[in-house]
Parts: sequence; structure tokens; C-alpha cells
Amino acid sequence: MKFLVLWSLQPGIRASLPEVAKMLSSLRDYAKELRGQKKLQQYYHVVGKHGGAWILDVQSNEELEILLARMPVYNFANYEIHPLSEMQAT
Repeated sequence: MKFLVLWSLQPGIRASLPEVAKMLSSLRDYAKELRGQKKLQQYYHVVGKHGGAWILDVQSNEELEILLARMPVYNFANYEIHPLSEMQAT
């Protein structure tokens, strides 16, 4: 099951604060870990925002929730989650 996860820091969270900068830095390590597990298919920075777009490939909704809850920015971000399906050529 693939999902597009759009996330952005909540309004009022300043990316320039040292603790937020550290959290964002550890997010890169988390992305590397998920890439190694083949759970994170693609990830992008959304230009002009403090956030990103991730395509996750997971076995279940529960696994998706667990992976999101482990994100270093989990408590400081807003999320939009969209299930994806392959488009079949006819």
C-alpha cells in the first residue's frame, strides 16, 4: 500500500530555533533508515514551506501510523495523507 504524506511544521513553530533545527536534522537520518528498509520510496522538500512530501510503501494502515508516529517532527507537524493506487493503461 502506497501513501503520499504531505507534512508541514505547524504555524508558530520556528525552524530557526535550535531544538527544531536538531529535530529537522534527525528527520534526515530517519528518512535514510526508512529508505534502507524500502519503506520510503521517494521524498521531496516542498519549496517555500517547512515541510515535505513522502511516498511510503507499507503493509497496513497500522504500519503507516507507526512510521509517522516515529517521525522526529510528529508532534510539531500537520499531515495530509493520501492513499495511492497504480494507474492501469488501457
